[in-house]
Amino acid sequence: MFWELDPVSGERAVRSGDPGLEKEAWISATLLEWGSCGKIAYVDGVPAGFVLYSPPLYSPRSIAFPTSPVSADAVLLMTAHIIPEFSGGGLGRMLIQGVAKDLTRRGVKAIEAFGDLKWEEPSCVVPAEYLLSVGFKTVRPHLRFPRLRLELKTAISWREDVEVALERLLGSMSPERALRPV
Repeated sequence: MFWELDPVSGERAVRSGDPGLEKEAWISATLLEWGSCGKIAYVDGVPAGFVLYSPPLYSPRSIAFPTSPVSADAVLLMTAHIIPEFSGGGLGRMLIQGVAKDLTRRGVKAIEAFGDLKWEEPSCVVPAEYLLSVGFKTVRPHLRFPRLRLELKTAISWREDVEVALERLLGSMSPERALRPV
């Protein structure tokens, strides 16, 4: 419940209740009010990694960061994790591309995240080095927690741009009834 509650409420939830239940309630509320807020990567049917994201309004902890606030036109990449035995194979990049595709469809301009420059072990804050390696740029530097940004217009690959353009072109030129199986 790191991102889903402010620091004081988060500590209270851990001490007095079931954080898993709190997380489930947060995900349900976010899904109902805003829509999809995460992605899971599977390898051969086994969960291999995940990413969570939401507008900053749904992530009260984001205000506690020294490089806050998240820009008004961006969604916050809250956390991401790849299971160690699946790391190094590009799953993290694919998850970020999936988030970018989802948010682009929703009209979001950018993804922002707080990176950890001194990351040593899995935690709720994503390593800044990873974010930089998948295309994020630093927008507000800090010795420990810089705020990074990925502009979504650059996040979609050239291939996807061409596919969308071809689909629009072909769709406008040939009615569906004229298409015949080959």
